[in-house]
Amino acid sequence: MTQLMVVVGSTRPGRAALPIARWFTGQAESHGGFDTTVVDLAELALPLLDEPAVPRLGQYTQQHTRRWSALVAAADAVVLVTPEYNFGYPAALKNAIDYLHHEWHHKPVGFVSYGGVAAGTRAVQQLKQVVTTLRMLPVVEAVHIPWHPRFIIDGRFRPDEATAQAAVAMLDELVRAEAALRALRVAGRSAPVAAGSPRER
Repeated sequence: MTQLMVVVGSTRPGRAALPIARWFTGQAESHGGFDTTVVDLAELALPLLDEPAVPRLGQYTQQHTRRWSALVAAADAVVLVTPEYNFGYPAALKNAIDYLHHEWHHKPVGFVSYGGVAAGTRAVQQLKQVVTTLRMLPVVEAVHIPWHPRFIIDGRFRPDEATAQAAVAMLDELVRAEAALRALRVAGRSAPVAAGSPRER
């Protein structure tokens, strides 16, 4: 079964990311194709990148980095739950992504975004530039939630039918993409990058 990691990408007090991520996790668990792990960046509490070596070397010195590395390495697929801040995504999410390198390779990634009229889509477009550099595959299907406060009632996210259908479509595509990328992940684990190679410089 696909190991899916859902990342709560906002750390703000009162964030909508938490109820939205809880709802999406329920969708993933009822889908039947996933074992799901939720990583809340507020609880993970990564400091601003504090490793002396570049992440692609994997020479981690901090326990919080090793913990984060293990969580990402164990995932077969990733979903990022993100708001849109000033046409972009949260700094905490960028920091978490930048901590690691090889752990992200050849994994499909889906997006659950929320915001105003644009529904977080501009944040997602920026994220796609970052994750593709890390050899991740963004799936086409996505969950974009416009004017999200109207769907949060008593602290719970209650989606409309279109949003619920979008979640199922994205989960279906993540299953297919993960299966297609599996051989690349296995090959990558058995062929580490040599120091000084063109990819290392």
